[in-house]
Amino acid sequence: MKIAFATQDKESVNAHFGWAKCIVVYDVSPDGHQFVESFEFGDTLEEDGDEDKLAPKLTAIKDCAIVYLTAIGGHGAARVVAMKIHPIKVPQPELISDILDKLQTVLQGTPPPWLRKALAKDGVRTFDFEEEVTP
Repeated sequence: MKIAFATQDKESVNAHFGWAKCIVVYDVSPDGHQFVESFEFGDTLEEDGDEDKLAPKLTAIKDCAIVYLTAIGGHGAARVVAMKIHPIKVPQPELISDILDKLQTVLQGTPPPWLRKALAKDGVRTFDFEEEVTP
């Protein structure tokens, strides 16, 4: 499953989605994670109301199931969710490598429902747990 990260330094999730200088994409599975691609963006990133800045970012994450960020505006969030991408806000900067390790561990166990839904978007096998079956 592909995961995107809004970043200013390519090492931490430390950027607002619309203002991110870079979006890095990784492929993560229960067996590990691998860097896929890095997308760089121009200088006019902090212009509030400039929705055109979102278009290249949305294109960059189009194949992703999840995007990690520090913040996202209402319009950006609506567009991300409409693409069936799950935005996850981190309360403070966090290393991308730590997030990838945590995700890998969760995928090795029993992923929560929101993550199983994200996995289904990516065409990964969905999980069928008996305790969730209702008569």
